[in-house]
Amino acid sequence: MCPKVTVLMPAYNAGKYIAEAIRSVLGQSFQDFELLIVDDGSVDDTRSVIRQFTDPRILMLTQENSGISVALNKGLKAARGIYIARFDADDICLPHRLDRQVLFLDGHPTYLVTGSDAEYIAEDGEHLFDFRCPGHSHKEIVESLYIRCPFIHSGVMYRKDAVLKAGGYSPYAHNFEDHLLWTQLLKGGKCYNLPEPLIKVRINPASVTIDEKWRGRRFRILKWSIIRRGAITKEEGDELLTIIERQNKGKIKEGAYHALCGKKLLADNYRPGRARWHVRKAIHANPLRLDNYVLFSVSYLPPGCIKWLHRLHRAGL
Repeated sequence: MCPKVTVLMPAYNAGKYIAEAIRSVLGQSFQDFELLIVDDGSVDDTRSVIRQFTDPRILMLTQENSGISVALNKGLKAARGIYIARFDADDICLPHRLDRQVLFLDGHPTYLVTGSDAEYIAEDGEHLFDFRCPGHSHKEIVESLYIRCPFIHSGVMYRKDAVLKAGGYSPYAHNFEDHLLWTQLLKGGKCYNLPEPLIKVRINPASVTIDEKWRGRRFRILKWSIIRRGAITKEEGDELLTIIERQNKGKIKEGAYHALCGKKLLADNYRPGRARWHVRKAIHANPLRLDNYVLFSVSYLPPGCIKWLHRLHRAGL
């Protein structure tokens, strides 16, 4: 008998975190699922960690390193569940995540995807901030679809057939394969973000995604023109990948990680001492980035001033 839900987890060099991620899935209150892990050519101990689990619901597929979109499309084709719960190998599912999302999709047949709010944590599990989705209702999400990505990808559950019909994940939309998918999927049905945190999202230096502002102006122009158009060419994908590969160096990613932690510990969690520790790390990794020195100076301002500056920054003023 096929499970109702496939938890689809791509993994690449996730040996440090994947055991905790797997345990959080096995500990769900909703138990009618399979956990389908697609290892994307890991060269660390990811596969051996997975094999330590003996639960028969865990299935592992392997491929040569081809990127997250190829791994996800491979998993979609092999998935037996009618619902797909996307999940990343370094994140943590809260115990009622699957239960809440299945209940919503079962009760709302015209809705194709549901996400949720989340808690963000650092690589060591330190609480960084609580994230509230900018839109929860279908109307709010659609209105912001071409301004920001409306879902946390690792926390969505969607109808498998609808995503396959929408074409799945583009292998060219590097770092925003999910956002491009939503522009196609939401042409055929509704969506919703549950107003409660259902996952913990772990930020770590090895994560693929870094702050887009570090990617540069050309990356942002390309990305948003693709999102608005709802389609991408191989040539555009190649250009995006070139930009990403040029920046995916250890020091750049380490600096981006610590800068992001510093920002969130100031604007969303006001822990200035801890924020300065992260910003010092960012400066050490990338000493020529002037914005890190500005961030360090801002950390000495009172919380009201920091929140005001943060609002101006987000508004583009």
